Amino acid sequence: MTDGERLALPYLFEFWAHEHQLPPEGDWRAWVILGGRGAGKTRAGAEWVRSMVEGARPLDPGKCKRLALIGETFDQTREVMVFGDSGILACSPPDRRPVWQATRRCLVWPNGAEAMVFSASEPEALRGPQFDGAWVDELAKWKKAQDTWDMLQFGLRLGDDPRVCVTTTPRNVPVLKALLEAPSTVVTRAKTEANKAHLAESFLAEVRARYAGTALGLQELDGILVDDIDGALWTRDMLDGGRFGKQPEMTRIVVAVDPPAGEGKSSDECGIVVVGAVTTGPVADWRAYVLEDATVQGASPLGWAEATAKAAKRWGADRVVAEVNQGGAMVETLLRQVDPLMPVRKVHATRGKAARAEPVAALYEQGRVAHGRGLEALEAQMCLMTRHGFEGQGSPDRVDALVWAITDLMIDGARTGQFPKMRIVG
Repeated sequence: MTDGERLALPYLFEFWAHEHQLPPEGDWRAWVILGGRGAGKTRAGAEWVRSMVEGARPLDPGKCKRLALIGETFDQTREVMVFGDSGILACSPPDRRPVWQATRRCLVWPNGAEAMVFSASEPEALRGPQFDGAWVDELAKWKKAQDTWDMLQFGLRLGDDPRVCVTTTPRNVPVLKALLEAPSTVVTRAKTEANKAHLAESFLAEVRARYAGTALGLQELDGILVDDIDGALWTRDMLDGGRFGKQPEMTRIVVAVDPPAGEGKSSDECGIVVVGAVTTGPVADWRAYVLEDATVQGASPLGWAEATAKAAKRWGADRVVAEVNQGGAMVETLLRQVDPLMPVRKVHATRGKAARAEPVAALYEQGRVAHGRGLEALEAQMCLMTRHGFEGQGSPDRVDALVWAITDLMIDGARTGQFPKMRIVG
């Protein structure tokens, strides 16, 4: 590399960027970057502004001449988006670095492009100015989000293709939900770990230990918009309110498996869920504990049978509960092929998924089921299951396996009363 190339390389963002930090191709008006804390959203927004205002050479015009920079408050916009460690000034090479004009609240580039700074707490300040681009930061936490967003849309009227970049940690607020549903919006997403090279290891370890699997963790670390659906059998509050730390000594443990109809990458998941229970004393005192989601995707029949057997061995399960609607006797044959001594109970679904799930959801409402860590994918499916059916894509195989396991332990067990007083492991 030449000396010039070496000097330029740190500022070539396309070379260093993560995939979620690069604008998608195509015809869009709003690009929303949903990410966890520290996922690199601010850097992506600042670099997008650079790509809009800079030309091939320092004095050449770029695509945009007049942009709006909008944060929750003026101070936050200035300190994070302009002067921050990942802000516009820190990202700009010396020959293209804009000048901050404090009295105008404006950045001015060598080629004459300008970026005006605004506060989302003053939406009326956007009445009058006009722009050919905008960078909006933390839209989901603005107190006057809808008013400010509306005023911005009326001002985005310069140039041939005015666009806006939105960098935000997701929250379940109407303005963000409406934006994500708009056909002119494109979205990129990233977890906090996507930028782990620039984050303290102790930070990642601490926040994951505290918040993994919770609604707050999904929102702040995984960049997932947590949205409870009307009529859902499970809600985030219900799940977050029933988590356990130290695992109690179980009376019984079962592994439930819901085999897929097909095989290969395009097939449904094979739901495999491990649940334990403390079933001593009166039935009203019984408690279930969801221990692991060992679901596999795209596995062959022998592959998911092996995954089931490994989960049973890992937890010392008392038996495997297997739905046989898909595959019939072949399901048990496969399981015994990988473990001839595996105790298997075959179950056959005679009612719909939602009808089977309702009694199990009632146990959650009573506070009799608790979740461990690492069950995010399972919980996401649970919150999409309503009394009228599953509102998500594909089949809720994780939920099906969960329902079979808890039904075996808590519902069928209560009917038969044939459980031993304590598990004997040896």
